[in-house]
Amino acid sequence: MKIDPYNHEGSLTRWKDKVRELGGIPDTSRQNSEIILNYLRDMELGLNTSFSSKKGARSFTRLNTVRQRMTFLARKFREILNVDDMAKLTEQQVCSFFVDMRKGVIKRQDGRRYRATRDFVKIFKAFWHWHQKVARKAGEEVEDITIYLDSSGEKPEWVYLNEEQVRIFSDNCNPKYKTIVMFLFDTGIRAPTELMNIKVSDLSKDFKELNIRDEISKTFGRRIKLMICSELVKRYIKENKLGQEDYLFKFSPYVVNRYLKRLAEKLFGNEKSLAGQKYSDLTMYDFRHCSCCYWLPRYKSESALKFRFGWKKSDKIHYYSEMLGMRDTISEEDLLIDVTKTELEKRLTKSENKSELLEAQVDVMKRQLAEIYVHVNKLHSQAKLIPCGN
Repeated sequence: MKIDPYNHEGSLTRWKDKVRELGGIPDTSRQNSEIILNYLRDMELGLNTSFSSKKGARSFTRLNTVRQRMTFLARKFREILNVDDMAKLTEQQVCSFFVDMRKGVIKRQDGRRYRATRDFVKIFKAFWHWHQKVARKAGEEVEDITIYLDSSGEKPEWVYLNEEQVRIFSDNCNPKYKTIVMFLFDTGIRAPTELMNIKVSDLSKDFKELNIRDEISKTFGRRIKLMICSELVKRYIKENKLGQEDYLFKFSPYVVNRYLKRLAEKLFGNEKSLAGQKYSDLTMYDFRHCSCCYWLPRYKSESALKFRFGWKKSDKIHYYSEMLGMRDTISEEDLLIDVTKTELEKRLTKSENKSELLEAQVDVMKRQLAEIYVHVNKLHSQAKLIPCGN
């Protein structure tokens, strides 16, 4: 059984029960409530999804994100555009809505600008393409009003700790949290989803190899090496008397993140890190970013780095690292252009050939000298046999 750290399944179930009791989604029109619920039902079954996306039911995490953001949009469309039926929206209406949201004309409840406009755009585009498919099955053609929506946006800020800061931080943690921190930094594992589903049996080769099973991974399973934390993990398992089928770490994500935030502020203050987020906002997931920064200059191939982190696309490398902590590794050898290197290789080959020829000549001379030596000894022996005076 896969552990659901934030109990997304329970949250979705409670929400559906409430909607059932009320006869619809609160504070939304009948039309919007009906279309959102139909959309969610299809996503739970994996129906009418994009041909390019993965097949099957969507995760409870995804379903909760969809219902929260689609409900938010339905209410905003009614409030700002005076539209009670999202299916009747026009291209101009949705484009103007999301432009105003991006510019800060449409503000959050606290009066600040929305920083994740692109996330709402992506949710709405996915919903509209589903709506088109459903309508097409019913014999109706619906225009794609999302073509010109801008789904780009600012990358969320995060907390960057360099290698030395990670060491300082872990040294100030209690033994349990030190093991968690160094395990996160070493593996770059997704936390808390993958992290909380790791069992002792997933560790092998004297705790120097970790198997992240396919069923607990967001993308794909992978077997990676523990290069930094293996001794810490080994001692942690022994001290806590964990068996093979025990989960390696049992904790509340909220409690762990609260601990990390407080310690980070105590050690590094409340200033912003190089990645834009304040040290006091440090979470488990930030260590995935920090791990990427650490391993990026150390891995010889991009594909190997992607495998370690469970990524299918190369753009994730820059997304997670922003090239922080990178260093210039060019050497004088790299300045040799191909022509020069080829010429040097030819000279080296020629020199090696000459050396081999000289060695062969020396071998021949050695054999000749050995034969001469044998003949001289033979003549010397024969001379001793001849009587003196003859």
